[in-house]
Amino acid sequence: MTAAAQPQTLPVDPAAEVVEICRNLIRIDTTNTGDDRGPGERKAAEYVAELLSEVGIASEVVEVTPGRTNVIARWEGTDPALPPLLVHGHLDVVPAQAADWSYDPFAGEIVDGYLYGRGAVDMKDFDAMVLSVVRARQRAAMPPRRTIVLAFTADEEAGSVHGAHKIVDHHADLVADCTEAVGEVGGFSTHVGGRRLYLLESGEKGLAWMRLSAQGTAGHGSMVRENNAVTAIAKAVAAIGEHDWPYAPGPSMQSLLAKVRDLTGATDASVEELLAEFGPAARMISAGMRNISNPTMLDAGYKVNVIPGEATAHVDGRFLPGQQDTFLAEVRALAGDAVRIDPMTLQPALEYPFSGDLVDAMTVALHAEDPEAHVAPFLMSGGTDAKAWDRLGIRSYGFTPLRLPADLDFTALFHGVDERVPTDALEFGARVFHRLLDLA
Repeated sequence: MTAAAQPQTLPVDPAAEVVEICRNLIRIDTTNTGDDRGPGERKAAEYVAELLSEVGIASEVVEVTPGRTNVIARWEGTDPALPPLLVHGHLDVVPAQAADWSYDPFAGEIVDGYLYGRGAVDMKDFDAMVLSVVRARQRAAMPPRRTIVLAFTADEEAGSVHGAHKIVDHHADLVADCTEAVGEVGGFSTHVGGRRLYLLESGEKGLAWMRLSAQGTAGHGSMVRENNAVTAIAKAVAAIGEHDWPYAPGPSMQSLLAKVRDLTGATDASVEELLAEFGPAARMISAGMRNISNPTMLDAGYKVNVIPGEATAHVDGRFLPGQQDTFLAEVRALAGDAVRIDPMTLQPALEYPFSGDLVDAMTVALHAEDPEAHVAPFLMSGGTDAKAWDRLGIRSYGFTPLRLPADLDFTALFHGVDERVPTDALEFGARVFHRLLDLA
């Protein structure tokens, strides 16, 4: 494909509302604590439904769990022969400690060209892009080429249990005729060899959230105890957390490494040397090339001079496609016989071919707005609602297009302090997504 010499003039301004919609979404606190203590997504879902209704698009509210609200809408396209495309974004966000932030994480402040707030990059930015484009096109009587099913979901930040998986379990008819999907995380730019490289997500690692438990003999802290549960759990956590998982890049990451070699001319460079070209973004990119096991929680005891009878820990495990069984077996071996491991949440890894009309359309849409764009696939280290849609045979890609400054440590902003997105990147993304609807 040949990039356009200059970005083409658009017949409508799809970015007219994107910043304001994103600010309004950020101001609706949809914190997901993972244990239903948060406010839920209902207010945000109602806001989304209202924005769609204002331009004549009816939506269906799906709420299997009270307060954990999803919105599904169907936007008819001009070519009924094409299967519908699912465009999805979640409404929940992870918690934010306001004292750690420069600005209130739920105020939607704009400072020096950046919109600050929890959800600015994960993922109320994409929600806003989609809504801005849909509203602009509806007002201009510009339906998409392909029927679009819009899904704004709850609970993605805690495994999609009350969101996308509930939709698949109880309301599959709303999305089941879709064959492909576009969602979060891919499409952002990084800089390699002095050139802008946009990373499109073509898969994501599997999820294994595990509870570790060790049993011992409770008793006085002054006495000898050979079967100390705290010692056992500490050894297991250290072994699992310090384990050096080997690189094993799959098809998507092999393609990415080939692109880096092409952009840099470093044909004989090692994986580590190629990853260094991404700068701080390597923390995310490298995680897509190997399994990961990070201890995240510990719990034991209730008094300094009492040896507890049980100690527990939790580990966030992420495994590559095809490695679920070997990953779990290795974690159990690292933990040792004295520790029991129970997967609390286990979801598969996904990887799709980086080819076809949708991938071509995303690439062309990027080139139309950024003629200097280079594009490559990557395997995302985290997980998304794509795991639920995959149960229906829907092939999902991450495409939240953002043209970012070279000096922005973007991947650190996911779930990070002072999460923020450049306002001009939001506007760029809306224009790219608008173009995609005429191509996909």
